[in-house]
Amino acid sequence: MVNEFLPFSKPCISSNAINEVVDCLQSGWITTGPRVKRFEMALQRYFETEHALTLSSATAGLHLALLALDLKPGDEVITTPMTFIATLNTIVLAGGKPVLADVDLETRNINVEMVTHAVTSHTRAIVPVHFAGLPVNLDPLYELAQAHGLRVIEDAAHAIGAEFMGSRIGAFGDIQVFSFHPNKNMTTGEGGCVTTRDSKLAERISLLRFHGIDREAWDRFGKTGSQHYEIAFPGFKYNMMDIQAAIGLHQLAQLEQAIERRTELALRYRRHLKDWPQWSLPVEANYPNKHAWHLFAPLLNPDAAGMHRDDFMMEMKKRNIGTGLHYSAAHLYQYYRDHFGYEKGDFPNAEFISDRIVSLPLFPAMTDDDQDRVIFAMAELFKGL
Repeated sequence: MVNEFLPFSKPCISSNAINEVVDCLQSGWITTGPRVKRFEMALQRYFETEHALTLSSATAGLHLALLALDLKPGDEVITTPMTFIATLNTIVLAGGKPVLADVDLETRNINVEMVTHAVTSHTRAIVPVHFAGLPVNLDPLYELAQAHGLRVIEDAAHAIGAEFMGSRIGAFGDIQVFSFHPNKNMTTGEGGCVTTRDSKLAERISLLRFHGIDREAWDRFGKTGSQHYEIAFPGFKYNMMDIQAAIGLHQLAQLEQAIERRTELALRYRRHLKDWPQWSLPVEANYPNKHAWHLFAPLLNPDAAGMHRDDFMMEMKKRNIGTGLHYSAAHLYQYYRDHFGYEKGDFPNAEFISDRIVSLPLFPAMTDDDQDRVIFAMAELFKGL
């Protein structure tokens, strides 16, 4: 109904996934076990990669990928200010110093030329973010990393299903971290995974995700398992549960269909809004890619709209339509200003985007009528359209 609240995002859980969760609950094995194993194998096949390690969140994945690099005091990690704060937080928690490079004003992705200027003798890694599901231009980024002996940890939280130069993100490169949060292209409730072709790195992350124990619970508590184990080094409690994997198995099977619908809706937004002066719409990249369309996040032009972004979001909420803010520029948060000396004006493109960006409703179960409702509400709000 028109009067119902339309969220900016909504997970779509199939009856098969719900039945799988019920079967999992009835099986007596609900934490990390056989379904997690099946899910990891399915992810390996999907990404065509050697290792896909499930975790409790993408934040956990970023943290462990960075810890696996064994950062030392003073080591620097270059990333973008246009990201969820977990990207920067995990660098700090892993013992590194976040060094930021501004983004491209149109793609919202990290500007590789700016990354080049940010590299120093202390740089250990680069963490690009595939913003909204649009792959970063990875070729020059990896060339830069290889020239300086750096690791690349791709924050692919938005990008499962995305492709670069005909290959899936996760099927090539160094390290990728994906999110299965409820607003992402596929979900396990909470959760994430790391993909890599580096067996030593995968082994270290595998140990770090569960206390440093050298034997998985399924091996220890099964009929033929042993209760004895060793601790390789202190680790965390970042493992995924079978309950989550039960959802993920069916979400992964539906992922391509979900992305197709997201793409249809995103292109429909583009067609309807292309001549609206109130919006600067997401652009197409000038290199071969498949956009995953996690978000449709245009920039509001305040002069043409007659209001600022936050006012727009409030007005849409009054009309029972949800929107999202992805993201406020990370360098302007108090902690990063106080501890790393960042100031307003340091990254003008990120700040410009941060002041104007808004995520419009986009999810696979969204109907054309739902989208028309969003468009009509905006036309009414801006008046004269």
